[in-house]
Amino acid sequence: MARPPVVKLMDYGKFKYEAAQKEREARRNQSQTVIKEMRLRLKIDPHDYETKKGHVVRFLKGGDKVKITVMFRGREQSRPEMGYRLLQRLAGDVSDLGVVESNPKQDGRNMVMVIAPHRNQAAQQAKTSDAKKAKADETAEVQERPLAPQSPPKPAPRDPVEADQA
Repeated sequence: MARPPVVKLMDYGKFKYEAAQKEREARRNQSQTVIKEMRLRLKIDPHDYETKKGHVVRFLKGGDKVKITVMFRGREQSRPEMGYRLLQRLAGDVSDLGVVESNPKQDGRNMVMVIAPHRNQAAQQAKTSDAKKAKADETAEVQERPLAPQSPPKPAPRDPVEADQA
């Protein structure tokens, strides 16, 4: 504590405004977690599986979490281990892009698993998207500027005597 005590006089309205600005900036820097859902059936064709896996890969590359649901119908409900194997296979196929956040668990007629993107990849995606936005803003700004009026080009001289005089 300083001797004698030092007091800083300040404008309370300005103080509240700056505090609100800091809070707004902090809120803008937070990343929103989006959960995408992919629904599978137990009896899925290999091509359909690859298509669904491609969607999961796209979601993970975008930095979103993916909730994968295997739907059981009829007698399929008596074989939950097959759904577990299907989810484990999918988790293994996308293990380079994401990590299993919640292991497969039975929920009534469905078996659910959540895969989240790797942390460093999500941060890298956020940086690249911010860079793309900044670049897009910069190009938009350049396009909005009016071009300076240009004078018409001078006609070329017709005979050599005029060329020497110019």
